[in-house]
Amino acid sequence: MVFLLFLLSVLPYEYTAFDFCSKNTEKRPSENLGQVLFGERIEPSPYKFEFKKSQECQKVCMRAYDTNNPSDKAKLDFLKKGMLLNYQHHWIVDNMPVTWCYDVEDGQKFCNPGFPIGCYVTEGGHPKDACVVNSNFNEKDAFYIFNHVDITIYYHIVEHEQLGARLVAAKIEPKSYENPNDDNPDCSGGPKFLKNKHTGTFKIPYTYSVSFVEDKKIRWASRWDYILESMPHTNIQWFSIMNSLVIVLFLSGMVAMIMLRTLHKDIARYNQMDSVEDAQEEFGWKLVHGDVFRPPRKGMLLSVFLGSGTQIFIMTFVTLFFACLGFLSPANRGALMTCAVVLWVLLGTPAGYVAARLYKSFGGEKWKTNVLLTAFLCPGVVFADFFVMNLILWGEGSSAAMPFGTLVAILALWFCISVPLTFIGAYFGFKKAGIEHPVRTNQIPRQIPEQSFYTKPFPGIVMGGILPFGCIFIQLFFILNSIWSHQMYYMFGFLFLVFIILVITCSEATILLCYFHLCAEDYHWQWRSFLTSSFTAVYFLVYAIHYFFSKLQITGLASTILYFGYTMIMALIFFLFTGTIGFFACFWFVTKIYSVVKVD
Repeated sequence: MVFLLFLLSVLPYEYTAFDFCSKNTEKRPSENLGQVLFGERIEPSPYKFEFKKSQECQKVCMRAYDTNNPSDKAKLDFLKKGMLLNYQHHWIVDNMPVTWCYDVEDGQKFCNPGFPIGCYVTEGGHPKDACVVNSNFNEKDAFYIFNHVDITIYYHIVEHEQLGARLVAAKIEPKSYENPNDDNPDCSGGPKFLKNKHTGTFKIPYTYSVSFVEDKKIRWASRWDYILESMPHTNIQWFSIMNSLVIVLFLSGMVAMIMLRTLHKDIARYNQMDSVEDAQEEFGWKLVHGDVFRPPRKGMLLSVFLGSGTQIFIMTFVTLFFACLGFLSPANRGALMTCAVVLWVLLGTPAGYVAARLYKSFGGEKWKTNVLLTAFLCPGVVFADFFVMNLILWGEGSSAAMPFGTLVAILALWFCISVPLTFIGAYFGFKKAGIEHPVRTNQIPRQIPEQSFYTKPFPGIVMGGILPFGCIFIQLFFILNSIWSHQMYYMFGFLFLVFIILVITCSEATILLCYFHLCAEDYHWQWRSFLTSSFTAVYFLVYAIHYFFSKLQITGLASTILYFGYTMIMALIFFLFTGTIGFFACFWFVTKIYSVVKVD
């Protein structure tokens, strides 16, 4: 059985939206939550064939359009729009993507898990997109339709098993034929094209050919390798890893120098003081010991952000860990997103616990407000953005629009599972005693001296996000490609390694800047540590804007709004994730250094 999957662009559409040959008699397979969220809709295929039975130029169906008929004209215009925007078919056979392999630079072969529905030659005679592959596509201001496909199925015989044979690859070559004989097509004649200003009747015959090739070299367990190896990402990924490791080693050296040399000398000197007069002559981070654990302003909001950030951090770590083990590979469609959503729902307890514990340590007493904001603020912002984007998708008739039933199911997961778990975590968080600090807090706040430009909050926050972003920007390119250009992402080992490097980099950069600010007698480190790391999300947003204008060719207001709407969701998640890392790293650092210093 062959199934069809149709995806491309910010606005994906179902296969049947373009009036291709379809088979409505068979029941559609059900999709999981991840597939629904990504707009994947699987349709039964009208292309039928039997194992090891080759077929030549088999007719699938005939589509006829009359431009004088408004309904036919709308279908034809929609098909032309799809070819103009380079929309592509995505087919699967035995859960394997049907790939279109073609030669690229340096004699390499690239296998794309999709093939175009057609292409366009401009009024000036310039072929666009797939039209460059055929010199016969020379009609000006015309759309060339790929109405014929040559399908090649590669298999190997399984010995000592009852299965007989296994499919190891499926490749396709799209072609365009005029097919003058509609009743008995012979796949001959010139390419099938549609003039842009065509009027009257227009017919499109759809045909296909199938051949089977035995391949004894490809093992069934490695049948995806030919697709993955054709993507020249590995060398770039190693360059990204090495670049990130250099940054980590640099920061580690700086932090080690502070911890082993500067702090060691400071602590030894402070602990050898015999009188208060000697202490009063000192300056630096020791002088703010009575204010360093003073509750921050807007402690309610900070605790809520940290609770949500903890939830996202654990979700990301567990999801990437399972992906590295192979449980969330591209073969398991939608498994990555499904795993992430389910984990987020089940991790409401850590979010509530962390937010409540920190809020209590900040001296807060409005525990009801705290737990409600933890359960609804950040998830509510994400859901509101997602709901607006879904309304736009509904209006455009896109397959990415989430059905009403699925929307209700997500709300049920949120309100019936995540929210109660958040309340349970908050209950235990408020029940426990507040975090004990190593030094007492003075009643009267110490006056902060005039700061230099480099120790002021904003310059430090801006500089703090540069290094973490430098560790991930190459990886971001491939992630954005997999989301918006529908390229296959499979290098979860690299991604998990970059995730670890990002955590280390955010922690070390925040600790470094936190020490400099404490030495300048500025004890407002809580919000600053959070914002120093989370400013990486601002650089991510700037990079996403650059990617939109330099790599994508998106037209239309709806597509633009959708891109930036979903980008804002990703930026918010990244903001909470990185900010939480920075805060807890700085909290550990401050607690560590003040716990080993004698305070008179």
